[in-house]
Amino acid sequence: MFVIRVLDSGLVQACPLDVTPLTSYALRIVTKRSGLVDTDEVTMIRLAVVEKQLILHTIELRLDVRSARLLATQTRGVFREEFRPRFRSAQQTHSLFASSPYNKMAEATDATLVLVTGAGGFIATHIVKQLQEEGYRVRGTVRSLEDEERIKKLKELCPDAKHELELVEADLTKPESWEPAVKDVKYVIHVASPFPTQTPKEESELIQPAVEGTQAVLKACVAAKSVKRVVLTSSCAAVGWGPGADTTKTFTEEDWMEPEKLNAYGKSKTLAEKAAWDYVKELPDEDKIELAVINPAYVMGPVINGSMSTSSEVVKRLLEREKPFVAKLNFPVVDVRDVAAAHIKAMTLDDAAGKRHLIVNSNVWMKEMATILSKEFKTQGYNVPTANCPGPILWLTSLFDRTIKMVMPDIGKVYKFDNTRMKDVLQITPHEIKDTLIEMAYSLIEAGLIKKTKKYKGPGGGEQEEDGEKKEEGEGTEGEDKPKENGDVKDEDKNEDDLKKEGKEEEKSEKIEDVKEEKKDGEEEKKEESKQEEKKTEEKSEPKPEETAK
Repeated sequence: MFVIRVLDSGLVQACPLDVTPLTSYALRIVTKRSGLVDTDEVTMIRLAVVEKQLILHTIELRLDVRSARLLATQTRGVFREEFRPRFRSAQQTHSLFASSPYNKMAEATDATLVLVTGAGGFIATHIVKQLQEEGYRVRGTVRSLEDEERIKKLKELCPDAKHELELVEADLTKPESWEPAVKDVKYVIHVASPFPTQTPKEESELIQPAVEGTQAVLKACVAAKSVKRVVLTSSCAAVGWGPGADTTKTFTEEDWMEPEKLNAYGKSKTLAEKAAWDYVKELPDEDKIELAVINPAYVMGPVINGSMSTSSEVVKRLLEREKPFVAKLNFPVVDVRDVAAAHIKAMTLDDAAGKRHLIVNSNVWMKEMATILSKEFKTQGYNVPTANCPGPILWLTSLFDRTIKMVMPDIGKVYKFDNTRMKDVLQITPHEIKDTLIEMAYSLIEAGLIKKTKKYKGPGGGEQEEDGEKKEEGEGTEGEDKPKENGDVKDEDKNEDDLKKEGKEEEKSEKIEDVKEEKKDGEEEKKEESKQEEKKTEEKSEPKPEETAK
C-alpha cells in the first residue's frame, strides 16, 4: 500500500505501506477536488490518494521508478527518490511510514466498504443504520431505484453518517447483477431472501430465488477478489423450528432440520444455507472466502423503514383486533437490533468465521404478547384480544385464512434454542421482550401502518407509565408478562374447555364494559334532555315584561 499525495505545486509523493517487496506500484489520480479515495488495481495493491488540486483528467498507469519520474515531470512536480519502492523487510517498511503524517490521515479516512443485500428489508435497514453509525462505508442493494420515496427513507436512516449510503440495483433472479454490486467490497452481509406473509401456491416461489440467489452472490464475491468474509442471514428454521422439529430438546448450532419436514419458507432457508456452506467448502485455496451464518429466531422490534414484515403483521392484527381471540402460538423471540448487531460482530470477529450463530432471547406465548400490548395501549383506545382461541374455531378459520393456515402446524408447540454462542462469542446482551414489543407497536403507529385512535398519546403514553408501574432496576415482572430465558418455558396446561370458558368470560367482560359505556352515554343524554326541559319550563313560567308593567 502507498499513500500518494499531490500538492498544490504538483509535487507527487509516494510512501510505501505494503509489507510485500515490490519493484513497481500502481498509481491512480482521480478527478476529484479533495478527500481520500481507495482503489484496487490489477496488481491488488491498495492505494489511498489525497488530492489538493483539481486534476482535469484521469491518469491510470502501472509505474516503475522511471515512469514515476516521467509522471512527476508531466505534473510539474518532483518524484522523491526516497519514497520509491524497493526491497526491504516488513519492519523497515513499517518504520519508514510510522513517522509519516500521512499514516494517521490514511487510517482515519480509509473506511471499509460493506455490501448489504436487500437493504430495504426489516432486518437489513437496522444493519445498514448500525454500520453507518460505526463509520463504515455502506453499499446496499435494492431491486429497483425507481421508488424515490423508499430510496429517500433509506438515505435518511443515519443522518449523521460519515459516508452517504450508496444504493445499487441487484436481483436474486439475475445473477449478472451481483458482480458490479460487490466491486471493491471487503465484507458482504447477505440478508436478501423471499419471505412469505401467507402460504405460497408453489414452494419453488421461495426456494429457487433463495438458493440460486445465494449462490450468485457467493460467485460474485469470489470473482471480485476483494471480499474477505460473507455473513449469511439464515433462520432458526434451518436448525430446529417447524412441524417436524423435536419439541423435547433444546437445539444448538450443531443441529440441522431435514428439509422435507419443513414448510416452504423453512425449506428455502435451510437449502440456501446448505448451498452456501457447500459452495465455500469446495472453493480452491486461491479463491477461499470466509463464511459466517446468523440463525435468528422470530424477529421483532421497531420498524425504521416504514414497511411491514411478517412479525409486524402479528402486532398490527392484535392492536387492530382483527379477531376476538389469539392463537395458542409460542414464539422464540429476538429483537431486530440484536440481530443487526450480531451480523456486524460476526463480520469482524475471528471466532465467528466458519460458524453458525443462533440469535434468540426468550420464548413468549402470543397471549403474553397480547397482555403486554393491552396494558400499554388499552388506555390509548386499542382493544387488544387476550384470550386464546379454542382449537375447533381456529381450525375452522384456517380454512378461509391462508395466514392462519400457515401457522396451524405450530399450534401449542414450543421450540427451544441455546443462545450461549450469541452471548459468549458475539457478546450480545438482548433487549427486554416487553420493550421490543411496545417499541415495535409504537413504530408501526407512528409510521401510519396502524391507525391512530383519538386517545392515542404517543410513545410513553401508556397506562403503565401513568400509574407508575415501572419496576425498579433488577426487579422481576410478575405473572405472564415476565420474559422467560430460552428453554425455560411455562407449560400451558389448560384444557380446551378452560380455554373456551376463558374466551367466553373475556367476551362477557367486554360486553359488560360496552353496556356500561352505552348506559353511561344514555344517562348523560337523559340528563342533558332533562336540563333542556327544565329550561323550557322556566322560560314559560316567567312573566312577560308587558304583564309585569300592568
